Order: sequence, then C-alpha cells, then structure tokens
Amino acid sequence: MSSPRLSDLPNGAPATVTGVSSSSAQADGQMLRRLAELGFLPGEPVQVLRRGPGGREPLAVQIGETLFALRQIEAECVEVSVP
Repeated sequence: MSSPRLSDLPNGAPATVTGVSSSSAQADGQMLRRLAELGFLPGEPVQVLRRGPGGREPLAVQIGETLFALRQIEAECVEVSVP
C-alpha cells in the first residue's frame, strides 16, 4: 500500500512529512527540489488548512510555522504519515 499524500488529507488534519517523491510524469526534479527547499522535509509537521474554490486549487498548507499555497500536483508529491 502506498503512503498517503498531502493532497489526500482532509482540511485541518495534522500529519508529518515522510518524504517527497514524484507522483506523476508532470512532477519533475525541479519541483521536488523546490518542495524540499520550502521545508517539506521528513519529520516536519504539516497540515492542509483549506482548499480553493470548489475544494480544488490552491491548497493552503502550513509546514512548521510557515503558510504556503500549493498546486494539487505539488501536494501529490508530499508523502505523509497521519497519527
């Protein structure tokens, strides 16, 4: 069974980043490096705060103490564990 992804979390659910990996052909190495540079690193607490209109993009995500807006494809690259 594959790890849950940040994009799978309901709004407000706490999780911990376990890794960043390509989820589709559209996700390239540059995107994965950018996510790591933003702080999406193993062990970091993460939470989806809310989603855009209609429950879609962008996703307002808190990683540590910082708030980011991610596209769906970016959120699909972040593997998480849920307590």
